[in-house]
Amino acid sequence: MLALISLLLVILFSIIFTRIGAIALEMTGISRDIAQFQAQSAYTGVGFTTSESEYVVSHPVRRKIIRILMFVGSAGIASAIAMLFLTFSGNTQEEAMHNILYLGIGIALLFIFGKSKLVDRALRFVILGALKRFTKLKVYDYELLLGIGRGYAIGQILVKENSWLVDRYLRELRLNEEGVLVLGIERKKGDKIVYIGAPRGDTKIKEGDKIICYGPEEVIENLSHRIKGKLGDEEHRREVEKEKEREKLERLEADQQD
Repeated sequence: MLALISLLLVILFSIIFTRIGAIALEMTGISRDIAQFQAQSAYTGVGFTTSESEYVVSHPVRRKIIRILMFVGSAGIASAIAMLFLTFSGNTQEEAMHNILYLGIGIALLFIFGKSKLVDRALRFVILGALKRFTKLKVYDYELLLGIGRGYAIGQILVKENSWLVDRYLRELRLNEEGVLVLGIERKKGDKIVYIGAPRGDTKIKEGDKIICYGPEEVIENLSHRIKGKLGDEEHRREVEKEKEREKLERLEADQQD
C-alpha cells in the first residue's frame, strides 16, 4: 500500500511540476497552449522536433526552464516505474486486484484534479505568486494587452503568387489605413528562414513570405484571401472606409465613458 501511495504522489508531483513549468514558460511570452505542450514534452523527454521547440530553446530563460523540466522529469518517470514495480511485486492475486482497483481510482481522481478549472485557477494563482516572488520572470498577458478576443487578432498570412500583397512595398500597401500593423515577416532564404522584425515601409513583400500582422480579425481574414488587381484595390478602399467608421465609434465610446 505504501508503494501505491508513493506512486500516486509521484504522479501528483508530476502534474503540479509540469503545471509550474508551463506557467513559467507562459510568463516568458509563449501562448498557454504551446507552453503546456512544451512543458509536457520536456518533462516526459519526448522531445518533439518542431519549429515551436526550436523557438522555445532559442531563449536563454526558456532553455533553463526546459532543462529543469527534463532533469526532474527523468527522475520522476524513473521513480514512477520503480513504485509501479514495487506495488505489484510479491502480491497475491487478491492483493494485486485490490491494488489495480486502488490505482485506477487514484488515477481517476488525479485526472479530475488535473482537468478541474477550479483547481487550475487556484494552482495558477499560487504558482504565479511564487514565481513572481522568487524569480525575475515577468508576467505579460498578451491576449489582454492586445485585445485578443475583443475583435482584434494576430494573424499569419502566406503570400501567394496571386496575392494582393505580392511584389509591393509596405508603404505602398498602406495597411495601417485598414487598422493593420505588420509585426514581422518570415522569409525563406535557401535552407534558412530569416525573420524581419518590425519591417519598415521600404520592405518589399515577396511570394512565399509569411506576414505576421495585428489588427481587426475580419480585416486580417479578408487580407489573407485578397487577390491582386482592381478587385483587390477596391477591397482595400472599402476596408479603409470601414476603419474610419470604426475609429469614430471607438472615439465616441471613449468620450461617453469620460
